Amino acid sequence: MSSGNISFVKDFFIVGFPGLQPEYYGVVAALLLFAYVCILVGNRKFIALFTLEKCLHKPMYYIILNLVVSDLLFSTTTLPKIIARYWFQASSISFTGCFIQMYFVHYFGSVSSVILAIIVRAICNPLKCPNIVTKLNIFCLCLAAWVLTHACPLMMAIRAYPLPYCAGNTIIHCYCDHISITSLACTDRALYGVPAFGFAMVVLLSLLAFIVFSYCAIIVAVLRISTTQGRLKSFFTCSPQLIIIALYFLPRCFIYLSSNIGVNFSTDLRLVIIMLYSLFPPMINPLIYCLRTKGLRETLLKRIKVSMNPLFIPTKVNVSTVCV
Repeated sequence: MSSGNISFVKDFFIVGFPGLQPEYYGVVAALLLFAYVCILVGNRKFIALFTLEKCLHKPMYYIILNLVVSDLLFSTTTLPKIIARYWFQASSISFTGCFIQMYFVHYFGSVSSVILAIIVRAICNPLKCPNIVTKLNIFCLCLAAWVLTHACPLMMAIRAYPLPYCAGNTIIHCYCDHISITSLACTDRALYGVPAFGFAMVVLLSLLAFIVFSYCAIIVAVLRISTTQGRLKSFFTCSPQLIIIALYFLPRCFIYLSSNIGVNFSTDLRLVIIMLYSLFPPMINPLIYCLRTKGLRETLLKRIKVSMNPLFIPTKVNVSTVCV
């Protein structure tokens, strides 16, 4: 294509769900706003608990704190814009702003994935938990998750930013991501999309393989428990983690694979899947960890009782068995 036919984009327009009728915009905006408020309340509540309660300053809770923070930042990066698109018909986003959003979408998603792998590694062998889950180990692992994972999103943004965009400025997505942006470039997508796809799949599949291997080790350890009641209790304890991991990794792998190997299915269905794995993990993580983790559950109940009854005298919460 000649340079004379190239139109340089100043703004992008977020379409969201292309098949959604305008009369349902308000309903979708209200649902997304409700989800975002739940994410804000639940995750900020956990952060407040961790900050105020020194009994929660344990390595395992520090890992969960990092997951909660990355989930909260991911949701704050993606949801306000799509809510504004449907509530106020404010669909435009600046050229630079779109790339900034793309970077943070992939960055916070990568951080959450790595931290989930750290959580699984920490609990995969309860007998060795005190030796593995030390403050120094967890600090180094979480720091590495936040520092090292920015390299790939930054590389994708830097490579895609100077491309000439001549295929329009309409993004068929709920937020800016690498695939939706580079599909508008008037260059060979194989030069930019395929390497990014390959790297993303290597990271996702490597983390998923590591998590599956760790869960196999957990299953083997659980099957060695002599009593049926003990085995059932252990499986019941691990099942919420498995649900969270499935919501994080399986839809992402499906979307990446289907988008790059030519599998055709409804754009709206693809976006629904994307929004499900973008919304549900941040919504249910605080609920699962507060209800399924004894120390968090007792601390939360104590805070509720204190707020409802100022004369209530709290007892010390036992959080010594955080690996269970």
